[in-house]
Amino acid sequence: MVQNAAARQTGPLVSAARAALEWPVVSARTAELFRLGAQAALDPPAEWIEALHAGSLSGERMRPVADDPVLVAAVRRSNVANLRQWTEANIRNPGRRVPANLGPEVLDTARDLVRRGLDQRALDSYRTGQTVAWRRWMEICFGLDASPAQLRALLDVSALSISTFIEDTIAAVSARMEAERAELTRGAHAERRAVVSLLLEGAPISRARAEAQLGYRLTGPHTAAIVWTTSASAQLEAAAESLMRASGAGHRLTVVAGATVLWLWLPVAAIPTTVTGSIGQPITSPTGPLGTRSAAGVGDLATTSGSHPFPAAKTSDTATAGEAKEPTSAEPGAIDPDVLIAIGRPGTDVAGFRRSHLDALATQRMMTRLASPQRIAHYRDIQLAALLTTDPDRAGEFVAETLGDLRHADAETRETVAVYVREQCNTQRTAERLFTHRNTVVRRLSRADRLLPRPLSDNVVAVAAALEVLRWQG
Repeated sequence: MVQNAAARQTGPLVSAARAALEWPVVSARTAELFRLGAQAALDPPAEWIEALHAGSLSGERMRPVADDPVLVAAVRRSNVANLRQWTEANIRNPGRRVPANLGPEVLDTARDLVRRGLDQRALDSYRTGQTVAWRRWMEICFGLDASPAQLRALLDVSALSISTFIEDTIAAVSARMEAERAELTRGAHAERRAVVSLLLEGAPISRARAEAQLGYRLTGPHTAAIVWTTSASAQLEAAAESLMRASGAGHRLTVVAGATVLWLWLPVAAIPTTVTGSIGQPITSPTGPLGTRSAAGVGDLATTSGSHPFPAAKTSDTATAGEAKEPTSAEPGAIDPDVLIAIGRPGTDVAGFRRSHLDALATQRMMTRLASPQRIAHYRDIQLAALLTTDPDRAGEFVAETLGDLRHADAETRETVAVYVREQCNTQRTAERLFTHRNTVVRRLSRADRLLPRPLSDNVVAVAAALEVLRWQG
């Protein structure tokens, strides 16, 4: 019975006939064991949750999802939401059929998948995650005080419960994706998406036609940015508006690429030196103020904001098709602390429009890959780190072997070494740059030499590169 139950849950689809049958009657003892197991599963250890996330994103078919930071965050939220719904339902009504999860996390994920041009095959994450969840659930069940017969009964109904819940949820999400896809293929919104897609792909499209459909001039300077969050409640629109105003731009082109991500283009050749944070403090890059720093599928809607000679899309259009309903009443410059911003290099004309976005996309991916604590990053500042961290494990080994104990030194010592290298190993200029005394710089460099596996003078380039990676890592 236990083997049959485990085999049944790992199949691609639970039997339609079995699912249609009346749900099995669960004995009082089985229900009690089910409730105890669900209570234990409600608050799993962090390493188990990470295993669930890793499992759900594994496999070649999941690569388009695993390579997209926003989709990864969406899948992680869906995993947690599914786990919570199933466990809480079995605490309330142990052993009963659990309704499909159609909560906001799951529906947002479905919307984001469609906006990236992905189909129902991307829902494999539910089934691969199910396998990991089943192993964890068996561990919990075997730890309960149950006789062999009671354990067999518990595992049998558990396999049916998990499989049915996952397949019911997949069916509901698939239907939602079809509805979303149908919505995206209608009207002016689809035309705008298609234009942005063609521009990013480098396809031949007349500038005049693209400008007319986007309501945004493609001649002149452009700076692209990606504004996103891992928190569904963050105010993306307010952050985008703050960035636009701080840059001095009078309008912007916005593509709602998902429920938690916006793509922006600002008609400016420079980015502000500071952006005011949500608590009134400047958000800075690791090197100082903000300014001293294959595309994914096209998102849902392109609109313009601010005064512009072209007509902007209506506010109601944005809310309806893009589902971008974040409040916009925040003070100018007030950025939600959960919002992250990746900024590309400025570019010119259509080629610059495309390249700047690809820069921002590469910046976003690196920030996510390294779990960077930085909230805002410019492509020109992360170029070296991005190249060095393509393989995160090898990058970690390089940093550890190159820096040794300097990795764990205080921030002032590490910063002094980095500035010293940038100032061509000149202690006086380093002191001036750090607004400190030259003797202080000398003491910090001496301490760094004691911590490094090799003297700084023998390994300057490698140490500088390792410090560059370290400052972006979480």
